[in-house]
Amino acid sequence: MSGHNRRMNSAIRRRRVVVGLFALLLITACLHVATGADPVVPHAATSIPAGIPGGQVDFVRDVVPILQASCISCHANGLSKGGFRLDTRELMLKGGDTGPAIVPGHSADSELIQLVTETDPDMVMPKKGAHLKPEQIAILSRWIDQGAVWPAGVLAGRFKEAALAPRRPLVPKAAPHSGLTNPIDLMLQPYFASHKITPGKPVDDRVFARRVYLDIIGLLPSPEQLAAFEADKSPDKRQQLVTALLSDDRRYAEHWLSFWNDLLRNDYKGTGYIDGGRKQITDWLFNALKTNLPYDQFVRDLVTGQHGTEGFTNGIVWRGTVNASQLPPLQAAQNISQVFMGINLKCASCHDSFVSNWKLADAYGMAGVYSDGPLEMQRCDHPLGKVAPLKFLYPELGTIDPSAPKPQRIAQLGRIITSEKNGRLTRVIVNRIWQRTMGRGLVEPADEMDNDPWDADLLDELAVNFSDHGYDLKDLLATICTSRAYQMMAVPSGAERDNQFVFHGPLIRRMSAEQFTDAISTVTGDWPAKPAVRPAGEGSIAAPEIRSSLCPADPLSTALGRPNRDQVVTERSASPTTLQALELTNGSTLADMLHLGAEKLLKDKDPTEYLVRQIYQRALGRDPTSAELETARATVGSPASPEGTEDFLWAVFMLPEFQLIR
Repeated sequence: MSGHNRRMNSAIRRRRVVVGLFALLLITACLHVATGADPVVPHAATSIPAGIPGGQVDFVRDVVPILQASCISCHANGLSKGGFRLDTRELMLKGGDTGPAIVPGHSADSELIQLVTETDPDMVMPKKGAHLKPEQIAILSRWIDQGAVWPAGVLAGRFKEAALAPRRPLVPKAAPHSGLTNPIDLMLQPYFASHKITPGKPVDDRVFARRVYLDIIGLLPSPEQLAAFEADKSPDKRQQLVTALLSDDRRYAEHWLSFWNDLLRNDYKGTGYIDGGRKQITDWLFNALKTNLPYDQFVRDLVTGQHGTEGFTNGIVWRGTVNASQLPPLQAAQNISQVFMGINLKCASCHDSFVSNWKLADAYGMAGVYSDGPLEMQRCDHPLGKVAPLKFLYPELGTIDPSAPKPQRIAQLGRIITSEKNGRLTRVIVNRIWQRTMGRGLVEPADEMDNDPWDADLLDELAVNFSDHGYDLKDLLATICTSRAYQMMAVPSGAERDNQFVFHGPLIRRMSAEQFTDAISTVTGDWPAKPAVRPAGEGSIAAPEIRSSLCPADPLSTALGRPNRDQVVTERSASPTTLQALELTNGSTLADMLHLGAEKLLKDKDPTEYLVRQIYQRALGRDPTSAELETARATVGSPASPEGTEDFLWAVFMLPEFQLIR
């Protein structure tokens, strides 16, 4: 057995025996704090509430949203589970296998009400998602008792669609003596007032600096940087810090590269790269981020395959026979729609969607733009013998000439999707950046932009402000990071249960896989030997630090959520997993990092107390308490031993204080 393996196995055995179980519990608790995840408990049956005031129910305003949120995914748009559909009043009266769903004038005798108030968990409806609230059941009951009035021409089975055009809401004036100037804070004034929320004071300088360093360049601030920022007495020092970090073009690009690699299916090895069925876009992407390419041009380049971006729209040429919905032109349609428009076309690439209004012809109409010839539609791999008309998903934004050569069709699509009339383009990216920096989007999920935002005026104002400022992504980040809303105390997730999210401040977040490994390298001074890629024109970008975003995935980063990027990934899961706990306690990747990091730190032969203080300051941005210092001395040893230093590093890196962005 090699010396390295003996050291690794010794460290693993020691940690497994002494603290393995404790670490598992600690990490799980850490993830629970970050995500607000609760144990799954059976849903209590809901009954019709007594004493709810009457009033005429408006079908479109009051009833349709309930049916759309809870029922139509199984009982509309061609789906009829239990033989029941509710697209129209006639279908509701007809009912399903067990008879009529509603009896106008008699809610107590209506099966619809009986099913949503059922006490048997195997019978209560809806089967999936949140059960109806008492007030929702009361609305349905009153509607039936009032005769089940259903205006002519209204289809309850059609899913809600968000507005497409940009909208410029009125920005409220700052409240007296508030000192507010940021458009986010101005827009949130009526929101906070309506929810009876009094925003707290901004977090202290050290918390703000750590948060904004990690969000903008993905690295921990050094002790010297923290001390200088804390000592600065300038009234606008937070604005200055945000500006300085956004001006660090290389580190900004290295950090945000991971975000865009996930969205654009760009990686350094894996499916398709070996046999040429896939092409990187790393050079273009890195330099687009480094030069802060305006977002409308960024999107046009990707859609049109210009300047080395064709790997995105070419997709992956899979080996062997694949489902018709995975043909490269359909991949292009799916990926463009998901990433830039917040639309799920994957279902509609196989059949008319059951969860949205998109049809098979819509997906094929978009895919036809990228097809070298007529693209015959296939429903669930069965040829239909017809070709869908070429079109963008929203023809009102512009038309595509089906007789034009393929490059011209693609150029037309690029112009249409980045048109100033396309308010959806700006809303989607604003929502994604807000989600990234605040922990939760204004619209959730971020790929379902037809869902209602928790503050529509804020979303629309950010979107038009973004386009007003030249589609500048850094300006958007500056607006968010200098707002009072961003600087509020971070709160645990969980307030969004039952779709009743209320914004109280940014959510506590975990570091990403890349942030975590870069943070370890920052603390120890030991960085990877060489990157997987070196973007063109960057020369020796690897010295002195090689970022995780430029390296291939390893078992640790994979366990911590870095995807394989064979599919578009717009949001990494924050849910804790057993694999994460095992990799953080017994994984060889982390064991190697700790061993090499300890070696690096011990080269200077610093006294134990100085070493411990340096690690605390670099990792946590503070000095250890007297109790922590005493425990650390006992762990590290005097003089410091390699094994003790490894154990101490591991203990610090497992702390929620280290792993969470608060």
